[in-house]
Amino acid sequence: MKQERKKIVIFGESQLASLAHFYFKHDSAHEVVAFTVDKKYLKNNSFENLPLVAFEDVEKEYPPSEFSMFLPISFKRMSHLRREKYEIAKAKGYNLVSYVSSKATTWPDLDIGDNCFIFEDNTIQPYVKIGNNCVLWSGNHIGHHTTIKDHVFITSHVVISGACVIEDHCFFGVNATVRDETTVAEATLVAMGANIIADTKPREIHLGQKSKVIDKQSIDLDSISHKSEG
Repeated sequence: MKQERKKIVIFGESQLASLAHFYFKHDSAHEVVAFTVDKKYLKNNSFENLPLVAFEDVEKEYPPSEFSMFLPISFKRMSHLRREKYEIAKAKGYNLVSYVSSKATTWPDLDIGDNCFIFEDNTIQPYVKIGNNCVLWSGNHIGHHTTIKDHVFITSHVVISGACVIEDHCFFGVNATVRDETTVAEATLVAMGANIIADTKPREIHLGQKSKVIDKQSIDLDSISHKSEG
């Protein structure tokens, strides 16, 4: 996927912002030139040896006619915080770039929106559509003909099977699984290890099963099977 070279400003001075800087530096055509944070959190004038400026005034020093922006913000408040900053940056006139790792498996028809952060080892099959402002951490499987809408956060080793619809603001914990042809409703929280086998309702919380502790010592087991639990 050929990228037009752009100079970009990254929002934040968190670990996520640092990661974004690393990936853009080593695996993209873009050049990171500065960072920006809300003025009330501005304690220093640099981050990662680059200028750090107030978000409220960023367009004065880095005008959107010359610079693009990337906002790698966490899933707090089911990604509503990331959405708020995303919409402010758009209102300021910035073009928001997306990052797709060269180590992700994708196809030429990949349909992806702006300000997406797609890490290494994602397998994204043909006919997948990904909306705006989404994060796919490393190692996920996104099945064919699936649509992921806006402001979705997918952690690691999540399996979303074919022909699913993931509505806005959903969150998926590590090792979550979604059955094929399933609709995950807006702001559904799918916790670590949870299995979704039917359509969900908006803002539901689906918790995974906790491990069971049995009254034995691991070093005393000859094999691992259901018989050893008795």
